[in-house]
Parts: sequence; structure tokens; C-alpha cells
Amino acid sequence: MSTVSEAAVQAGSKYEPVIGLEVHVQLLTATKIFCACSTQFGAPPNTNVCPVCLGLPGALPVLNRQVVEFAVLASMALNCRISEASIFARKNYFYPDLPKGYQISQYDRPLAEHGYIDIETAVGGTKRIGITRLHLEEDAGKSLHEGFSDAEHSYIDLNRSGTPLAEIVSEPDLRSPEEAFEYLTRLKEIILYTGVSDCNMEEGSLRCDANVSIRPRGQKEFGTKTEIKNVNSFRFVRQALEYEIERQIEVLEEGGRITQETRLYNSTEGRTYGMRSKEHAHDYRYFPEPDLLPLVVDRAWQEKIKDKLPELPEARRSRMVNEYGITMQDAGVLTATRSLADQFEEAARAAKNPKKVANLVQSELMGRLKAKNLEIEQSPISMKGVAFSADLVESGAISGKMLKDLYDLAFERSQDFPVVYEKEKPQQISDDATIEKMIDEVIAASPKQLEQYRAGKTTIIGFFVGQVMKASKGQANPEKVNELLKKKLG
Repeated sequence: MSTVSEAAVQAGSKYEPVIGLEVHVQLLTATKIFCACSTQFGAPPNTNVCPVCLGLPGALPVLNRQVVEFAVLASMALNCRISEASIFARKNYFYPDLPKGYQISQYDRPLAEHGYIDIETAVGGTKRIGITRLHLEEDAGKSLHEGFSDAEHSYIDLNRSGTPLAEIVSEPDLRSPEEAFEYLTRLKEIILYTGVSDCNMEEGSLRCDANVSIRPRGQKEFGTKTEIKNVNSFRFVRQALEYEIERQIEVLEEGGRITQETRLYNSTEGRTYGMRSKEHAHDYRYFPEPDLLPLVVDRAWQEKIKDKLPELPEARRSRMVNEYGITMQDAGVLTATRSLADQFEEAARAAKNPKKVANLVQSELMGRLKAKNLEIEQSPISMKGVAFSADLVESGAISGKMLKDLYDLAFERSQDFPVVYEKEKPQQISDDATIEKMIDEVIAASPKQLEQYRAGKTTIIGFFVGQVMKASKGQANPEKVNELLKKKLG
């Protein structure tokens, strides 16, 4: 993997990065923004098209109402100010997969402005990252390039043409690749909670462009920026920024100057490459879209949309800590997705000890899911199953060892915990006489360890506990075993 020079890395403390992100989020509607064509991913090329998204003469756009509601909902979740009236514009440029020769977007009067996201910083605490604007636009098509015999052929697939996008532009408030990664993680989490997009980066539902420049620390003026286009994972965004920052430092340290340009990131080589020069801002010759009226989202409509706004992750974590007595770390894991949080809360409210449910989710469930590369929605053990198992341990009906064995069986058989429990029906042994008999047998078979214990090595009691549990096949009540052992050995 290619890297920049060691000297550039050492010179890094002299400079401060300035980063801004542009994120395109595909809105989760069944049809496109200005026509009734399907937005289904993976359809055969050029099958989800009509005169409107093909840009045929005389075809007129009709705005999809749900697109507006989804964009407003996302804007509210991102603390943006909604414009009661916004304007669609034509963004004029030539590209093979842009059939009309222009893209319908929003320019000087976007749908929403002046939002923010609070992120966690590496040194602790939070930092507020401003959101300049959220505006609506249609997606372009896609160029496909294939080697064919000795020649390379290019094809155009216009299925994506007209797919609804919300473009979210941050302020240049980010000062490190780590902050950019955290911002994107929080942004995706919020958007997923609202349900307006699936944020599937592999299918292009969420795409990111990063603008980055460097300046001497303490300088107010921005340096010359480069744009890194279409990075397809947050991890690669972080890596691309790390490389690009060090590359720019190296250029300045060697007496050169940064060229304003668009660059691409090669994840295999771990470096960025120049794609095209961008010495001057493109003149897209924006003008108001004559076929669309101003978009009016009045207060009454905004209030109706606001009623659909769910409890967002940060607020939900704080409430769950207070309501269930769990740690903020537990809450962070359990609110990773809205589905997981919903399932946990349903189970926790029915359980005797919600904190025990939270512990089991992290200690027993998540580890097994990760080992088998499964998502929570694919878990054979439901949240109700976790709550059921927590109650059994809480009541003393089963031991921790028995619970682990039952979880293993549930995953092996792809069955929920209550089903496996009913089939196996393991019974915890809590009868004093039965446990005492096993203890007597273990002590009689372990004279050396008994001598060590009586000589003052009390930690060896763990050996006796283990032997009794082994003799009982894990069914003895561990608390009873410890209690009775101490009496016997004492």
C-alpha cells in the first residue's frame, strides 16, 4: 500500500485539516421523484424508465408527495429550519447518463437549512457540526464500462435516472478524519431511525463526497481544497482523508501548491488519484425549473409530518439509562438500530429485571450473532426469548452454565430460547442434601486441595466449586454450592 513520506507525517502538527462532507441519501419511496417509475434496485437495465426520466420532449415532471414528506422528516431529525417555500432549479451540464442535459435540483432556495449534528470527540465531550442545507434532487443514470474482445464498450443504464435524493451538505466544521467518520456514523444512524432511507451503501442509497484542505494552525483563511468523489464506505472515507491530508502537507512542505481538483480514492492502494481539474467553480447556469411550481410546505403540513418523527437515538439512549438502570454503553449497543431498540424495550418491559436482559443481549446474544455473521433480525433467539431466559436465571430455575448451553442449542437448531428450554427442561439442583452429598464426594477425592485450603490458600475454593458443578453436569445452584462448601470446608 502506497504512503506519503515520513517527513510529511512529522510536519502534520504544523497544519490543521478543514473538512466538509456532501452526502447523497436515496429516499425510500416506491417510485421516482417526478414520475411513477419503480425505484427497485437490480432490475434489468433500462426497464424502470418512462418518457419523463428518459427526458423525452414534451414529458412533464410531477412531484412525488412522499419524497417531500421524507425529506422534511429527515430535515427535522437533523435540526434544520424548514423553508415554507423552496424552488426547484435546472442544473445544466453534459454527461452521457444525464438524458435531459440538466438535472432537476435545488439551488439558492433549498428545502431546509441551518441544521446540526452533535458528535462525540476523541478527547471526550461533544462537538456540534453544522449542516448548511438539505435539498432535493433527482439522480442521474449510470455508465457501465466493460471490456469486450479487444475493445472497451460503454453502456448507459437509466434505471436510476429520476431516483429521489436528499443531499445533505455539512459546514466545514470537521477537523480530522475521525470526526468525519463519527459524523457519518451519527448521520446514518439518525436517517435510519426516521425510516426515510435504508442507507445501503452497496446499492448506492448513501454516497459521500469529501472536501478537504489544510492550513497552518491558527490561520483563519481556508486553504485550496480538493474533492474526493463517491467513496463507498465510511472506513474508506476516513482512509481517503488520512491519505489526502498527508499528501497535501507533503506538497506544501516541498514548496509546491495544492491544485483544486476532483480526486478518486483507490482502496486497494490506499491512495487518491487526480480525476479532473477544478480550478474554477463550474458554471451550471442554474435557473428556476419552469415545469414545477414553488414547493410550499406550510406550517400545517410541517406539523403533520412532525407527528411521524420518532424518538431519535440520542434521546432514546438517555431515557433508557434512566428507565431501565442500564449503562450508557449498554444503551449505545441496544439503540444501534431502531429495530433492536424496539425489540429490547418490548422485552425489557415484560421482564422482571431489564438490566439482566441488557446484560444477556451483550454477553450472550451479540457475541453469537457476530461469530455467525448474523444481523439481529436474523437471530434465532428473539428479544422475548432473551427476557424469558433472564427471568429463569433471576428466579434460580437455571444456572448461568445451563443458560449458555441452552443458547448454544438455540443457535445450533435455529430455534427460539423458550422452544429449546421446553424440549430440554433442565432442572437446577437446589436441594441442600443432594448438593452436600456431591460436595462430600468431591472433598473425599481431593485431599491435597483440602490440605491447601486449610493451610490458608482459600482461593482454591474455586477448584471445589468447579468439581461440584462438573459432577452435577452444570445443574447445581452455584450460590448454594458456594454457601455449603464454605460451611463444609470451614
